[in-house]
Amino acid sequence: EVGSPVVVNPTTAIVMNKPSLDKFESSIVKGGKLFINSSLVDRKSDRKDIEVYYIPANEIANQLGNMRVANMVMLGAYVEVSKTVSLESILQGFTKVFGEDKAHLLPLNKQALEKGAEVVKRQLASTV
Repeated sequence: EVGSPVVVNPTTAIVMNKPSLDKFESSIVKGGKLFINSSLVDRKSDRKDIEVYYIPANEIANQLGNMRVANMVMLGAYVEVSKTVSLESILQGFTKVFGEDKAHLLPLNKQALEKGAEVVKRQLASTV
């Protein structure tokens, strides 16, 4: 028997747009984490029982010159908060997956990850 891959009560959600926020915000468990792409979501979370981080992912990706790395910005923010894996481990994985053909993409992805982490560090520092 195979269980459903659908998560009913996530501990963390990374939402890139308003429809995703509207759909998943209420399902995050108390004490969970919510990462919002504030470039595309124009409202704040109503939840007071979870940690919420606002990341201008599209804006940062645009500054880096490639809108396709907005997801990497969000990943960098998530990794900085969760500490589930290091940015270095992610980059090592990318090196293997990208191979020589796409090795030129590594510096941009590294910058995007680091920028996402920086945004969260600033947010955490301002709440202390």
